[in-house]
Amino acid sequence: MTTVRAVYDFLDAWAPFSTAMSFDNAGLLAGNGKEEVRRAVLALDITPDVVREAAGCGAQLIISHHPVIFDPLRRLFPGSAPWLLAQNGLAAICAHTNLDLAPGGVNTCLAQRLGLSDIRTLGTDVSSGLPESLCGDLSAPMEPRAFALHVKKVLGCESVEYTEGSKAVHTVGLCSGAGGSYFPADPAAAGIQGFVTGEAHHHELLAAREAGLTLVVAGHYHTEAVVLDPLREKLSSAFPNVVFSVAVSSAAPSRFV
Repeated sequence: MTTVRAVYDFLDAWAPFSTAMSFDNAGLLAGNGKEEVRRAVLALDITPDVVREAAGCGAQLIISHHPVIFDPLRRLFPGSAPWLLAQNGLAAICAHTNLDLAPGGVNTCLAQRLGLSDIRTLGTDVSSGLPESLCGDLSAPMEPRAFALHVKKVLGCESVEYTEGSKAVHTVGLCSGAGGSYFPADPAAAGIQGFVTGEAHHHELLAAREAGLTLVVAGHYHTEAVVLDPLREKLSSAFPNVVFSVAVSSAAPSRFV
């Protein structure tokens, strides 16, 4: 019998929950760990639709990247994701910044999806000592616009935003999700010509342009959902008696016109 605690312990050995950043709320957020797991659903976010899908397919566990409970709950609303988890007796494990930082985690999956080789640390998280940003090399240099289109294609984005750097892009830095502040102040000294992330503020776009960096902003969802299939494969290999699937209803929350 596989329990929720066994799945949690497996994730903890690979991407320790103790390495999550201080603002985070990663871990076992619903359930007590003793529940038997025969089917589990993976999603980037635990939304009401994801909970209904999990309940409908007979799952006992949802594993997500983003915490289903982040800020303190002051009221539990009927129909909300936490309410539905409790109503359907579903456990929830949320592996957030610990999975971003882990070797083979979200950032590694993003680098692999971009087709980078010689993947290595670009920046280090002070608290954990783990890589908070990575870099790697393209097989051949690309002009800034061509590189932005490459990112759009391999991540399946409707659109991307980018700054046009001063050089062809060969070495690429990256930080998934809200990583616009993680590119080096001096990209040339760091040896990168491009940087890929999910979100960037206006002042970060300005700083990238002034530094001659091709900064590609591809969307929070698209830079992090790359981890779901590799995570499903990893869990399926470790627990062959459990059916792991990626939720069909796990999708980007916005559209572009």
